[in-house]
This record gives sequence, structure tokens and C-alpha cells, in this order.
Amino acid sequence: MVRYLIFLNLQIVGPKGRFSNGKSGFNSFKKSRIRMRDNKFHQMIKTVNKLLINKFGIPKKNKKDPDPVDMMIATILSQNTNDNNSYKAYKNLRSRYKTWEEILKARVTSIEKEIRIAGLGKQKSNAIKNFLVDLKKKTGSLNLNHITKMEENEAISELINYKGVGVKTASCVLLFSMGRNVCPVDTHVHRTVNRIGIVNEKSPDKTFFALNKNFPQMIAHSFHTNLIRLGREICKPKKPSCGICPLEKLCQFDGKNFENSELKKENSFMLLDNV
Repeated sequence: MVRYLIFLNLQIVGPKGRFSNGKSGFNSFKKSRIRMRDNKFHQMIKTVNKLLINKFGIPKKNKKDPDPVDMMIATILSQNTNDNNSYKAYKNLRSRYKTWEEILKARVTSIEKEIRIAGLGKQKSNAIKNFLVDLKKKTGSLNLNHITKMEENEAISELINYKGVGVKTASCVLLFSMGRNVCPVDTHVHRTVNRIGIVNEKSPDKTFFALNKNFPQMIAHSFHTNLIRLGREICKPKKPSCGICPLEKLCQFDGKNFENSELKKENSFMLLDNV
């Protein structure tokens, strides 16, 4: 078998005696390694997605993409609470204020009263009011139509300029209301993908950018949603139930726990698929 001898800045002799620049050959070799790495990354995500669907099924979605402003406000309400409480808060808000225009004239204390059940009422009421006021000033209306024409990175950069809106909230707007193939990263997704070994990052935002750098097409919704269920029901922060985990064989987590491995309660309700 004929082998290439590769040296930086020297010559490479191929099987037919042809010469090429050493740097060019090294770059080709490097690109080949990157493609191999990306293929392995894609395949692992696809395998995890398939195993999660086998366990939890294909997640239900909104029949029609919600309005992005609705999704933004619902996602703000979902921060640091469970989906049942944030859903009640969202319903309370929509019942009290028939249009978002009404919130522009409302006192923050009045908004806070309606969303108290979601926790962090003062913080979230200010975030909602500030977002709507700033959006109105910037675009002259209460819609995010200008975002729909942007690429994912540009859209996220635009949305996080609003006070109280982070990367997770912005990416949820893209996935759940615009159908973009973007996988948001909350605490559950951050914990699970790092334990599995798909990425190796220390914070949810860093995990988001590593995960979405080259994400496989068409599977972001099922992958994201089922990972949340995995994190809620099985791969918990303490004492995960590894004995019933569909990913146990490929998971690289060192602290696996096989005691009391039983599913105690299903937790499948997702606020953002019910806006």
C-alpha cells in the first residue's frame, strides 16, 4: 500500500510521483479530519434522537406556528419554573390583557400580579414590559417580522439585545414559532448532552453554540423536547435513573446510578408546544 509522506512546507510525493505543496496537503488532511469529526458528531446526535423517540415517541407540536411575540413572552415566563406554572401565568396574562398593546399602558405591578404563579414576578413583569416597549420603539409595531428574514446567528444576536432576553429565550422563539432547526439549551439539555458526551462545555450558552455549530437538519424539535423529558424523568441532577435510560450504553457519564431505577412520574407537558 502506497502511503503519502506529509511534511509541513516540504513536498509530498503521491503514488504517481506527482508533487504538491506541503501546506496545501496538510490543509486537505485537516479538512478531512474535520469532516470525519463532523460526521461522527452528526451520527451521534441522530442516534440519540432515534433512541429518545423509541422511548418517548415523536413529541407533539403546535399545529400552527405561534406568533413570535407570543412565544417570546411565554418563554420569558418559563424561566426558572415548571411548565405547568408558566402556562397558568401565560393564560392569566392573555385573559387579563386581550392584546399586547394593552400591556404597554399597564403598570408593572399589575402585570406582576397576573404572572405571580410563575415566580420571579417582578423580574419577569419588567422583562415583558421592557421588551414590548423597546420593540414598539424600534419597529413601530408589536411584531417580530423583521427577524424572519435573518439567519439564525443574526436573529439571536438581534433578540438578545432586548433586556431580559438571553440565548435560550431567543433560540426558543426561533425553534417554536419560526420552525428553525435550532436546538435551545436549558438546564436539562445542558446536563444531558454533556453527560452523554456529545459536547464538553461548562455553561448552557457554551453548550448551545457547540451543539448548534453544525446541527443535523430537521430534528431539532424532537431532539430538544425529548432531552427535556429525559432530564426531567430519568437523567436528574442527582441520582439519575441510569438503569432505565435509553442512552445508557452510549452515555459517557462517570457518575452513573443504577439504584432505584424506575420511572416514578411522567412529565411530558411542554409550555412552548401549547402557546
